[in-house]
Amino acid sequence: MSTIKDVARLAEVSTSTVSHVLNKTRYVSEDTRQRVAAAVRELNYRPSSIARSLKVQTTNTLGMLVTASRNPFFAEVVHAVERRCYERGYTLFLCNTEGDVKRMEANLDALEEKRVDGLLLLCSEVNDDILRLLEAERPTPTVVFDWGPESDNVDRIYDNSPDGGYMAVRHLIEMGHTKIGCVTGPMGRRSAIERLQGLRKAMAEAGLPVREEWIVEGDYDCTGGINAMRQLMQRPDRPTALFVCNDMMALGVINEAARTGVRVPEDLSIVGYDDIYIARYMIPPLTTIHQSTSGIAAMAVDTLIERMGSKRDKGRVIRIEPRLVERESVRRMK
Repeated sequence: MSTIKDVARLAEVSTSTVSHVLNKTRYVSEDTRQRVAAAVRELNYRPSSIARSLKVQTTNTLGMLVTASRNPFFAEVVHAVERRCYERGYTLFLCNTEGDVKRMEANLDALEEKRVDGLLLLCSEVNDDILRLLEAERPTPTVVFDWGPESDNVDRIYDNSPDGGYMAVRHLIEMGHTKIGCVTGPMGRRSAIERLQGLRKAMAEAGLPVREEWIVEGDYDCTGGINAMRQLMQRPDRPTALFVCNDMMALGVINEAARTGVRVPEDLSIVGYDDIYIARYMIPPLTTIHQSTSGIAAMAVDTLIERMGSKRDKGRVIRIEPRLVERESVRRMK
């Protein structure tokens, strides 16, 4: 493998001149620059990123830690993060922990040993062990999605779940529905609590009662939607509309409705949350609350890069605003 000394010898210049040409850190004559470029091509020389990082104390790499999730929303976020890193000139190291705390700890240590400039944490499941691990002081600037410990070294990206939940239920009310139920996410999660708060606010403003027997806790997966629909089917009185707190559960609700002969939207109107890619291809296409995966990714990467280059000593909370996407899963009541 060629070294910078080999390039300097072939171009008949000093190693410092080769460095200046490659890094554009000082004026070098056009003739010298061309000789260095020709030597680099002939020797197929590749500068050592490790040596460069030791000199400039940056690696132009970011690490991303993701817990396992079958929700396509998270896959869409990861894809958008990788694209944004490329646009900003960074390489992304991606680690999937599959919910294993020991594996998460090993991955965090490995990313820091690789001297990544910053960390992005996207955890679909958060338990006490994960919180204890991530609340430990770490020198690497960090941005977390959807949750996060109170820390001066951590910025947090949240979607505005209270407004999203309010928006979903207000749409159902505007379409004439008064008998509205909800399939929540796991009630230990901030997003599930806040989306339900949005429902309660919309119902209170409209002067409508919240029927607690129509509020069923789900798990943010298809099975949660299926199980919730089975529970609601056992009620003697049923809602005409459901706010389902993510699209994966909405898919489960629609699947179970079809199996039991409940027509969507004729018998049951549904609003989901996330606007995952397949939402528009469900039968019927799903009315849902859109979260911009590209917007979330850009905000996360840009915020992390800004934190890496600043002296800011306080963590920030940044909210991403949702919007309603109307499709065909809600009918207007007469």
